[in-house]
Amino acid sequence: MSSDSQTPSNEPPADDEDHLIRLQKFLAATGLGSRRHCEEYIETGRVSIDGEVVTELGAKIDPETQVIEVDGERVRLQPRRYYLLNKPSGFLCTNNDPAGRRRVVDLFPSDGQRLFTVGRLDENSEGLILVTNDGELAQRLAHPRYRVARTYHVQVVGNPPREKLDELRKGVRFKEGVFRVSGLKYLKKQGKSAFLELTLHEGQNREIRRMMARIGHKVIQLVRIRFGPLNLGKLKTGESRRLTDVELKKLRQLLNEKHSPDIRHRKGKKNAAPAKARGSRKAVNKPSGERWAAAGKNVSESKTSGKKAGGKRSGTTGRKAGTGSAKPKTTGRRIIGDVSENRTRQGKRK
Repeated sequence: MSSDSQTPSNEPPADDEDHLIRLQKFLAATGLGSRRHCEEYIETGRVSIDGEVVTELGAKIDPETQVIEVDGERVRLQPRRYYLLNKPSGFLCTNNDPAGRRRVVDLFPSDGQRLFTVGRLDENSEGLILVTNDGELAQRLAHPRYRVARTYHVQVVGNPPREKLDELRKGVRFKEGVFRVSGLKYLKKQGKSAFLELTLHEGQNREIRRMMARIGHKVIQLVRIRFGPLNLGKLKTGESRRLTDVELKKLRQLLNEKHSPDIRHRKGKKNAAPAKARGSRKAVNKPSGERWAAAGKNVSESKTSGKKAGGKRSGTTGRKAGTGSAKPKTTGRRIIGDVSENRTRQGKRK
């Protein structure tokens, strides 16, 4: 485990009132979990400030002078720690297992720090997983809305044909919804098995194993090789290392880019605006031929040249007034008229 990288400051940002911070923000910074989970601790009366139980979410504290306890034990800010682990098979990504099975956190020294995994790999899966005490970052990286790419090397029984692999791209329906891969690459065939590279953006419980079983190819081995900008590299099974400053910067950039749902929402509104401006509701409800005629009438009435509507124009054939065939001036709006009428006019020009 390398320790040459510098960990960022663990001091949580201060609120408006000098050095006071919100209680749930402080608890999340200590590594108790996400801010939402810390709010549950407060609401259920498990948190006390200087010996007094607090259940208000808006409470602010001074972590330097006040004593904060959860379930009777004092909690303090810990230096932020970020590890990349090559998880071996047979370990659970949980901090509490009543059966006493082996856990991922057991692979790290027990020095008082509370670590937890970012998302999960099931017990029989292997490969890259992040382990940290930064609850807020872990919550965001694991949340489906940020669509962090996860890439796996999967060995399956048999040799799946192309049409079966296409089903994975189109999506396989389960009770939770439709599961699909965003990237798929056939790597090689080995004996009576095949190796695939699959990329997902939303992790569901045993998602790959369930999809492959649905198309008739059971998973033999599953190894995660990439998570967002992070790569497993040559890290051996069971080994871990600290994340570098560059890797941490890339993770934070990933969360601040296009994955925000607010940005997607604004883009949708922008694309919808031109359609709304094409015409009033009254005009839209009219048949196409009537809209064309109405447009022609409005243009002819607005002319100030003194010419009568329907008169002949130089270089054009004689057109009867009131037929709606008079071509309006260019106004910057596209008015779609009757298709058959357009074809007739084009034929006359020919």
